[in-house]
Amino acid sequence: MSESFIPVGTLGEGFAPGANVLEETTDLTGQTLTLRLDTQITLRIGDGVASWGEHTDVPVRITSIRPGVYLVDGIADEVSTTFVLDVDAAAVTVVEGRLPDAATREESAFTRVRRGDDPTGVAARIGHGGIDRPASAPHAPTTELVGLRTRYTYSPTEVYEHIYLNPDLYTWHCLSGVEKGLADTDRCHHIAIRERLTLFVWREKIVPTLGVVLIDLDAMRTDGKIFGNDGFDAGSVVAFPVGARAEISNVTPN
Repeated sequence: MSESFIPVGTLGEGFAPGANVLEETTDLTGQTLTLRLDTQITLRIGDGVASWGEHTDVPVRITSIRPGVYLVDGIADEVSTTFVLDVDAAAVTVVEGRLPDAATREESAFTRVRRGDDPTGVAARIGHGGIDRPASAPHAPTTELVGLRTRYTYSPTEVYEHIYLNPDLYTWHCLSGVEKGLADTDRCHHIAIRERLTLFVWREKIVPTLGVVLIDLDAMRTDGKIFGNDGFDAGSVVAFPVGARAEISNVTPN
């Protein structure tokens, strides 16, 4: 059993051997997409890189958990950016995540809550829109996962369970691996991408962490990434891909 919480860099090292991640795809290579959100973004995708806004040739990981649905993920200027594209429905969701600065991470959760802020200093901005035209059916919040207790096998050694309590909170518990025995309840966001396909975003408060994964309840698998600091300081950022085989252990009626 782990005696204490560990930094995200160490977590990534534990997840890496034999990880159940999706292979990358080149389906979008060479394409230019106009994303119509609050502001218009031009997303240009090259060979293992993408450009948007002021960012040019950012290394990205591109995967497809279902035909027509793509996850384009990278880090630019210490900001985690994930594009979830449904090219068939011409709909897009963008998740931008920022880690807390040194002063914010020194605050206790109690201090933050007393001030009226979230317990976590990790910030996530989530926007929805269309691809090349306004979305006729934009992605939107969902409660499809709420009530599920799900077991995720990320690798031969790393196994977790999630309990989706409500649209804003979930509990994670490490059953096996480098965090064995650790658990917590953290802030989260649920976005419906397609039927039985949810974009799940979580923000941890003890070790500043952002998680962004697609959960496919038909294929019973996930794909995404975890973003945080390499160590316990605010001096570096790191991200690593995650994917898991999923099993539903229990369902609590809402």
